Amino acid sequence: MLRTFLDRLYLLSGYLAGLFVVAIFVLMMLLSAGRPLGFNIPAGDELIAWCMAATAFLGLAHTFRSGEMIRVGLLIDRFKGRTRWWFDVLSLVIGVGFVGFFTYYAVMMTYDSYRFNDMAQGVLAIPMWIPQLGYSGGLVILTIAFIDEFFYVITGKSTRFDKPPPQTAEEAIERAMQSAV
Repeated sequence: MLRTFLDRLYLLSGYLAGLFVVAIFVLMMLLSAGRPLGFNIPAGDELIAWCMAATAFLGLAHTFRSGEMIRVGLLIDRFKGRTRWWFDVLSLVIGVGFVGFFTYYAVMMTYDSYRFNDMAQGVLAIPMWIPQLGYSGGLVILTIAFIDEFFYVITGKSTRFDKPPPQTAEEAIERAMQSAV
């Protein structure tokens, strides 16, 4: 039951990131098409910037779990068996530490914005904690994903986000093209 909840949380996070991408597109089209027609969205640039931040951070957990996050595998991919498992555990411990650190301060920043009633300084005066929720919320979900993966790997299993090595040269080329390498 917990596994289903977490997988759905990561998927929901990815869908929310996608919705913010759609919002960016709609706002940019309205701004572009509205100029010649004399139609303007006064806070359009601010809204787009907030949507971009929410997209970037809400998409992290889904990207991590899908195995699409940029990782440096040149060293770790050379190891097999128990040595590889130890490197995976060490990598996840370091990842949990760094992501947890950033998450803590992101949540504290959002909480301080709420506590001090920090308002946006642009055209649209809204409380800053509202657009900061995408940033801090995405990092919270990413931290959960790292901790989830750590506990999965610590039980002796290999990481879930690793893809099996390519079997053919064509498969390797296809993966490189998909990852924009």
